[in-house]
Amino acid sequence: MTRTRRMIGRAALVVLAGLVAFVSGAWGALALWYQLPGGAVWRTLGSVLWGLAVVALAVLAVGRRSWLPLAAYVLLYAVLLLWWSTIAPSNQRVWADDVSQLLSGTVDGSRVTLNHVRDFTWRSDTDYDVRWETRQYDLDRLVSADAVLSYWGSKAIAHAMISFGFDDGRHVVFSVEIRKERGEQFSAIGGFFKQFETILVAADEDDIIRVRTNVRGEDDYLYPLRMDKPAMRALFLSYVHAANGLVDTPAFYNTITSNCTTLVYRMAKLIQPGLPRDIRLLLTGYLPEYLYKAGVLDRSLSVEQWRQRGRITERARQVGPDGDFSAAIRVGIPGAAAPAADARP
Repeated sequence: MTRTRRMIGRAALVVLAGLVAFVSGAWGALALWYQLPGGAVWRTLGSVLWGLAVVALAVLAVGRRSWLPLAAYVLLYAVLLLWWSTIAPSNQRVWADDVSQLLSGTVDGSRVTLNHVRDFTWRSDTDYDVRWETRQYDLDRLVSADAVLSYWGSKAIAHAMISFGFDDGRHVVFSVEIRKERGEQFSAIGGFFKQFETILVAADEDDIIRVRTNVRGEDDYLYPLRMDKPAMRALFLSYVHAANGLVDTPAFYNTITSNCTTLVYRMAKLIQPGLPRDIRLLLTGYLPEYLYKAGVLDRSLSVEQWRQRGRITERARQVGPDGDFSAAIRVGIPGAAAPAADARP
């Protein structure tokens, strides 16, 4: 019986070691593919050589029934992790136009000055007017906070943004996004491997929502949040502080741990400490169910009713270049009517 147990234990240990080697080996190959300098040829060569080394050490370990190849692999992996730790985020790269400027802000009492608020006019993803502005907002005039979800494929995944409204009809949207270099494309897998820095964008709805619905063909929904004014003010200021933090200390975007929703959750948790963790913070397409359960979305309607009324895609596409975009997309959404807009300062 003792011998049988030892055999079972040894077999289990071998299987576990093999699984760990496979997962860590695959991670190492991808890490080299996304971060090894020198272009696609060197990245491919590095990934292939790493994979061959992992397989060779595994074959030696099994063939010779020795743990020495695994010890060699541990040492090799430690060297890889040491190299990985030297890869640091930076604000000094050749950035794409729409993320070329870092948002920053100053607070003086109730007045907030935001530098580099984006106000692009988009005709296509490659044809647009570049415009960055300095804006002032009075938090005493803050009247609303809306969650905006933008879907581009799967019902389970959406990009989440928060739009703040003021009693003069103005809105500013905060959006946590990847900071792409010029010519770079988004990759969900690359988001696990330090491919992108994080940027916090502040923009007009006529820019950051319209480009998704009218240019990129995404499907957008707007949900008014149930928040009192102190909570809205605190959330707004937390975005400002987060933006200033990224100016001083750049950070990598991570598809799971540091994305458009997790940052909002961390800020909201400072305001409402009891806010629960939930898988829907990762599967952002189901964020309305989370907001509904947390009581942040008005329960006088069901989640499905909110989806039907909150869908703004068609309304956004019907707004002309001179129309009031913010007012138009809120037509028919309970509690989301926009006040008449004043002229911009």
